[in-house]
Amino acid sequence: MSDFKDLVAIVTGGASGIGEATAKLLQSRGAKVFVFDRNQPTNPINGVTYLICDITNREDVNKSVADVAKNGLDVLVNNAGIGAIGDVTAGDDAEWHKVLDVNVVGTARMSAAAIPFLRKSKSAAIVNVSSIVATDGFPQRAIYSASKGAVHSLTLAMAADHIREGIRVNCVVPATADTPWVGRLLEQASDAKAMKEALIARQPMGRLVTAEEIAHAICYLASPLSASTTGIGLNVDGGVGGLRVPPK
Repeated sequence: MSDFKDLVAIVTGGASGIGEATAKLLQSRGAKVFVFDRNQPTNPINGVTYLICDITNREDVNKSVADVAKNGLDVLVNNAGIGAIGDVTAGDDAEWHKVLDVNVVGTARMSAAAIPFLRKSKSAAIVNVSSIVATDGFPQRAIYSASKGAVHSLTLAMAADHIREGIRVNCVVPATADTPWVGRLLEQASDAKAMKEALIARQPMGRLVTAEEIAHAICYLASPLSASTTGIGLNVDGGVGGLRVPPK
């Protein structure tokens, strides 16, 4: 499939996990892909261009987007994010500000920088990465849930604001995925093995979602073939959100 042929795409947080899988899939389907990340990739994808960019720095974001988009921009995937574990009493103000700055304001910064260029595209699309914690209550995820709930709401607001400009805005809503990012979260737990088993047990499919499955959902929403799809949250959650299946 070459539905992204000659299109230019930016993927944030694309050095690993969901972002890496998305960059690889977009590139395989014809896109010229630019990855923004704070880190260099361990295994760079042939044909993908990598830029060191801190999405919490507006000047850095504006310059990086302008450099990439000078010859056009069609797709923005706001994937970069960080997590936090604990209830509402656990996080101090610094942690709240850090998570919200990356997950919510970072998404807004990238979008604000990209939209002037996306307005010139006939296939403009933004895909944000939300989470099942935005729509379903899970324990020990207060800060992260708040941030992803904001991303979900921001997606709808942006879709309404920019539909007349031909810019589609959607989000994917994954459940827990088997990625290095989740691995780092598990490292913060007192019993990482027990926590991973609990994460698997609460997913009706009996396994974690894969990065590749989420990447395919992102590409569906970003593709010109989905030109009438905007303002939705697409669950990629193994049934967590919509099913009530007792654990085995």
